[in-house]
Amino acid sequence: MNITRRAFIKGTLMLGGSLLLDHRWTGAAPSELKPGYPAYRKLEQDGQLAQRAQEAYAIFEECRLCPRQCGVNRLSGEKGFCQATAKLVVYSAHPHFGEELSLVGKNGSGTIFFSNCNLRCVFCQNWPIAHLGRGKEIEDEVLADIMLRIQKIGCHNINLVTPTHVMPNILSAVSLALHKGLRIPLVYNTSGYESVAIIKLLDGIVDIYLPDMKFMDAAKADLYLAGASDYPEVAKAAITEMHRQVGEHRMNQQGIATRGLMIRHLVMPNRVAGTEKFIRWVAANLPKTTYVNIMHQYRVDYKAFDYPEIWRSITAEEYLEAMGWAAKYGLTNLDPKSLMVRDFFAKQE
Repeated sequence: MNITRRAFIKGTLMLGGSLLLDHRWTGAAPSELKPGYPAYRKLEQDGQLAQRAQEAYAIFEECRLCPRQCGVNRLSGEKGFCQATAKLVVYSAHPHFGEELSLVGKNGSGTIFFSNCNLRCVFCQNWPIAHLGRGKEIEDEVLADIMLRIQKIGCHNINLVTPTHVMPNILSAVSLALHKGLRIPLVYNTSGYESVAIIKLLDGIVDIYLPDMKFMDAAKADLYLAGASDYPEVAKAAITEMHRQVGEHRMNQQGIATRGLMIRHLVMPNRVAGTEKFIRWVAANLPKTTYVNIMHQYRVDYKAFDYPEIWRSITAEEYLEAMGWAAKYGLTNLDPKSLMVRDFFAKQE
């Protein structure tokens, strides 16, 4: 039986203002979803997964999960820059069809949107979730059940959106869900503002890293990322470590991503994101076959109206310029949808 989008939506409950999957979906899982061997299963066999979760939880006592290095005791309810305690808050969980094609496949990427954020971009399109923290507080055991429900309805992966500040909760939930049969890949869908030490803690757990590379200039990052002037250097180091762990993007026979690094870069108005510099960096420091999604979806949102440089959408010329740089510097594994957008814009000229 093929699972339709209507079937996904049928039998859901509300959580934090959006849809959360429940167990009432009873259709058979698609035939291509066969028992696999994601990284965390081997780590569990080696007796290390629960230990990693315990190590991660200890960080909450003096939180240094991200480069902000707040040092607050989140276990006692203190809040740092991300405004999160050690209690997990989730806004929604559902199949997503707008992600990269190899993540979506036929049945969707199983996205879980975590509330709050350690970066807080002024142009954030998910600001009610990331900045205002809208969502519902749940236990790690409930997150484990959500992961299992996502798998049950046939999603190809668990897509952890804005996971950095709740990484310990995620590891705890994965450990619990694994013992109940979790077997699909984990996608770590992050802003890129990650400590290398924390990414190393995820070695052998995450199958697919999906980081942003937002800005290449410290002054722009400082202005648009709430004072994170260290973002360019921090993100480059984190992405390098991600690549060391999982290597290049790989797919199964059905074209579904199973492992590897997939980098996103959003083209912004007036070259503020430093797109040419980003592409040069990838070409010089990673294989030119690295999967790169040069995105055209920037829109003026949240506080972007207060910043004249970014208070408009990008033009077709700006996007074509970005794709031209990718060709110039020899990147050969661009996102298929980005190539379609490029060709569309080119025909309009």
